[in-house]
Amino acid sequence: MDNFLILERLDRLERLLTANKEVLTFEETCDYTGISRSYLYKLTASGNIPHSKPNGKMLFFEKARLNAWLLRNDRKSTSEIETEALNHIFKNRRR
Repeated sequence: MDNFLILERLDRLERLLTANKEVLTFEETCDYTGISRSYLYKLTASGNIPHSKPNGKMLFFEKARLNAWLLRNDRKSTSEIETEALNHIFKNRRR
């Protein structure tokens, strides 16, 4: 089997294993979010990302809290805004 194919399959297996975990390590969090190591260090040092430090050294991230943090500044699409505007107009129009 080609080395590239083996490495690709190994990478896919690692991602599948990470997908089933509820608590991620620092490295797994970088892979999961796409955030660089240096930026993740800055976020944890400033307290801007939810994390745990149970023994005062290693960092851990709960996937559910991490997902909530990643999705916290939701932006509505143009069609969603237009639908809300139309609903507001029809709801508040005088009869």
